[in-house]
Amino acid sequence: MQAGFHLWNYSVPGPTALLPAIIAQTARRAEDGGFAQFTVMDHWFQMDRVAPASQPMLEAFTTLAFVAANTTRVRLGPLVAGVTYRHPALLVKTATTLDLLSGGRSMFGIGAAWYEREHLGLGVPYPRISERFERLEETLRIAEQMWGDDDGAFDGVHYRLAETMGEPKPTSRPHPPIMIGGRGEKKTLRLAAQYAQIVNLTASDPADVKHLLEVLEAHCDRLGTDYAVIEKTVIAARDPFADDFIPAMAELAELGVTMVVLRVNPPYPVGSVTRLADEVLPALAQL
Repeated sequence: MQAGFHLWNYSVPGPTALLPAIIAQTARRAEDGGFAQFTVMDHWFQMDRVAPASQPMLEAFTTLAFVAANTTRVRLGPLVAGVTYRHPALLVKTATTLDLLSGGRSMFGIGAAWYEREHLGLGVPYPRISERFERLEETLRIAEQMWGDDDGAFDGVHYRLAETMGEPKPTSRPHPPIMIGGRGEKKTLRLAAQYAQIVNLTASDPADVKHLLEVLEAHCDRLGTDYAVIEKTVIAARDPFADDFIPAMAELAELGVTMVVLRVNPPYPVGSVTRLADEVLPALAQL
């Protein structure tokens, strides 16, 4: 089983001027230590359910471009980009630029967005959840059109584009893999079945993951898409250093999960990623 490293907190000892060096060192240590993927959050405020909203938060794609310049192998992407944060065509253009400049190492992680406080705080519209999912699906359709051969108009309910020109095309072929994250059975997993090449489940309990994957497979069967080719990944909700972690990951591997995304608590990301690489990744690699 592979591992991904998720950077979600930018609170470090000392002044924020140290952040560039710390992020670069963390990314290089993750890559050298065997992590296959490096992701960051897409938020403007720190999540107030886990830390004060006033803590530092960096814009996701700018940070990912910086990480791309400091690495050579790891897959990069937001986990996940909120559909309300950027106009769809500009989001696709940004993601395409990251893919090109990283040498085809990006993925297009996207979700319906959820953090009302940061929307209201910065004056960004925050529609009801049903509309956010409608906008998410239209954004996925726009992305596929911009990455394809059709540069004509797009006429949706929420978005209307006179042209969907997207040049240059991404390095990844046919496009950066689309990753949809979450666990919603009716909408999120249906969209993953229809559009995604990667699914990231916000669950790591084997029984829970088994159920969610069965739901995903059922959506694939109804839509006529291939469940087998969708990469199955999870975010670890348990302590990776606990005795029960590797046995649980072994159960997930039996279910077809090929990557677990590991998060660390602040304030020392370099030390945390080093310990994970030394103590956890070798055991995961055996699964």
